Amino acid sequence: MRHSDVREEGASARADGEIPGGGAGAPGTVPAPRGGSRSARRTGGARPPRRGRRRVLRWVSSVLSLLILGTAAAGYLYYRHLNGSIQTDALNLGENKLGGSKPNAFGQTPLNILLIGSDARNDAENQALGGATDTFDGPPLADVQMLLHLSADRSNMSVVSMPRDTMLMMPKCTEPGGKVHPASKGLVQTNESIQRGGPGCTVAAWSELSKIPIDHFMMIDFKGVVRMADAIGGVPVCVEQNVHSRTRDGKGSGLKLPKGTSVIQGETALQWLRTRYGFEDGTDIGRTHAQHQYMNSMAREFRKNAKLSNPVKLNSLAQAAIEAMVVDTGLNKIDKLFDLSMELKKVPPGRITMTTMPWIYSTKPGLDGRVEPKPGEAEDLFRMVREDIALDGQGSASATPGAAASPSAPAQQPTTTAPTAAATAAPPAKIAVSVRNSTGGKDGTEAKVKGRASEVAALLTGKGFTKVVADTQTGAEDTSVIRYATDAQAADAAAVATALGLPAGSVQKSDQVAGIVVFVGKDWRTGGTPTPPPPAPTKAPDSAHALNGDNDQACMPIQPGFTW
Repeated sequence: MRHSDVREEGASARADGEIPGGGAGAPGTVPAPRGGSRSARRTGGARPPRRGRRRVLRWVSSVLSLLILGTAAAGYLYYRHLNGSIQTDALNLGENKLGGSKPNAFGQTPLNILLIGSDARNDAENQALGGATDTFDGPPLADVQMLLHLSADRSNMSVVSMPRDTMLMMPKCTEPGGKVHPASKGLVQTNESIQRGGPGCTVAAWSELSKIPIDHFMMIDFKGVVRMADAIGGVPVCVEQNVHSRTRDGKGSGLKLPKGTSVIQGETALQWLRTRYGFEDGTDIGRTHAQHQYMNSMAREFRKNAKLSNPVKLNSLAQAAIEAMVVDTGLNKIDKLFDLSMELKKVPPGRITMTTMPWIYSTKPGLDGRVEPKPGEAEDLFRMVREDIALDGQGSASATPGAAASPSAPAQQPTTTAPTAAATAAPPAKIAVSVRNSTGGKDGTEAKVKGRASEVAALLTGKGFTKVVADTQTGAEDTSVIRYATDAQAADAAAVATALGLPAGSVQKSDQVAGIVVFVGKDWRTGGTPTPPPPAPTKAPDSAHALNGDNDQACMPIQPGFTW
């Protein structure tokens, strides 16, 4: 059973983008199934009511927020007073914290921002936009998740979307107040991560899966979206045939467009971004591709649209965006958002690449229609982001050894960065280290190599680290990592990594260790250094469905049966 098949069962107005607000029995809607938790209703049996408008414009809102704030310096004075309206939450609630992005050899630092679309219905405006009265004031879901990567030299930008129905192992998340959400014992749908303490747990889930250090998040709800779409004056989109997103039983967004290019705004823009029935094969994957086309087109329109030079309009739009947004504490001031927007503006549309995480349909019992990361290719995409490799295959100014740093790309200081070993580390003989044997890997398909912790401990002793012990505790890691407990240990942990030949990205802060601990992973079962990984890809895999920001010829294929 594929995505579209699953959606047909018990789908409601919110699931498929019907005009919200009708409630049970309203024309054009399907009554919402009752009983059971929202979480349970998403993992089997009849499909629950899904959130029509709520999950579709969060990417729009977040990017618009940044672009609006950075469109004209004159508008800066008008929205300084908005500081008090910015809502904040913890960046990462997980236990394995990677820290912020690290500078490259030229002192330039990439930025990774997780854009989250919450379906929260916690006030009248969001309830009116989202509909589905049975979910009012209920726990939200993170139905849109997109990782925005801004390259270190600001020459290119990559966006990776994760399908809403992706099944993952959830990490342990601890709320600021102390409430603990234990790590899941089985696969959980990714959009439920936000219910485990807030957006910081969604960040933790991404970090655990991708090993990408996430510097910031922006979580968006419905407010202000329509006004933003109208402010641009319309966004060109294209369909390969006449399309009408409406099924015989009333499901669908209601979008009706003729073949070719149309300029859409307001309610029609909402319909485009909500549409599943009618695009490609009627799945959420097709909806993601339509959102990518819209966002690329919108970015081009913003660059040439003069209407947003009006400071009064900028102020109104910025306030609408900010009131609809929650950010981490590193973005809790207008000047910080302004600076971020100016960094994003440095990338021309032709160097923006929209992608979807490569995925496969799950074959596990009870998960029909759900997806999992595609082995190999999903990791290839994540690795390119980790290593700051442009997804479009064009490289960057800072990617070539000896190349001069771009004059338009000043070094950015990361939000949190482990210090380099050379600057502040203690002498090796004073650094206490324990080593754990984790060589079996996370899948448990191979037995641990006996005595491996002692062998690596001996390597460190030979390099002058005299306070090293082989820990009796073990672990399970595919890649060798070094974890440390406090900021004061960061530089010493980096020195241990350097001594062992491990990359800087292998050093992680964690509240699950008491000091500096080396976890010898599956990649280091023998020898004096870990097995080097194969060369990184130079371009996103075809399965990522890459769309270039300059591609103004993109046109959505239409699902059979939805033409007129």
